[in-house]
Amino acid sequence: MKRFLRFIGKLILWFFGLTILWVVVYKWVPVPITPLMVIRYIEAPSENRNFWKHDWEPLENISVNLQKAVISSEDQNFIKHNGFDIKAIEEAIENNKKGKRLRGASTISQQTAKNVFLWPGRNWVRKGLEVYFTFLIETIWSKERILEVYLNSIEMGNGVYGAEAASIYWFKKSANQLTVSQAAAIAAILPNPLSYKANPPSGYIQSRKAWITKQMGYYGPLKFNVEEKKK
Repeated sequence: MKRFLRFIGKLILWFFGLTILWVVVYKWVPVPITPLMVIRYIEAPSENRNFWKHDWEPLENISVNLQKAVISSEDQNFIKHNGFDIKAIEEAIENNKKGKRLRGASTISQQTAKNVFLWPGRNWVRKGLEVYFTFLIETIWSKERILEVYLNSIEMGNGVYGAEAASIYWFKKSANQLTVSQAAAIAAILPNPLSYKANPPSGYIQSRKAWITKQMGYYGPLKFNVEEKKK
């Protein structure tokens, strides 16, 4: 029993040590690949199996329009919260209890943790790990870094990952050249990038795009906290 407990203790220590090191490395090193990229590649029929499009760009090379578009669309309290939007979670729970359309409350930080470190799924183990990695990146990374990794790693089309690849794929231009309308169109497809198209947009995506554009206007200038700048 003592040997077993010692073994479990070592496993726990190794887990914390390796995962913290992993997050620390990604504080500076571009994320080369995510679990979702590999899963999508394996799931694709062999005749349609092509390597994914993924071109890393630093945040300053990604249009502020796209930065504001994803924040306005996905997580308007991103700058303010510590990784979890408690108010949004409470509202989602109430909304779902009333039998309305299921609504999530996943923040950009949570989505980044899930996309970079974990696999798709809804079981409690994966959700618990998502909470753990969200806490780590919010503690170790700056908000700018979280947004940078998010914009370079998320799925933005079939086999398309990150802002640069998506900008070229949908609009034939670099991510630093996106207009407000184009940025809103890309943000509009994020709930289901395998089914929706940023260009040409369907009626549904057009309406989402209009809503996001309006929210971007309400949001105002994108300013990161002074405390975050010092990290």
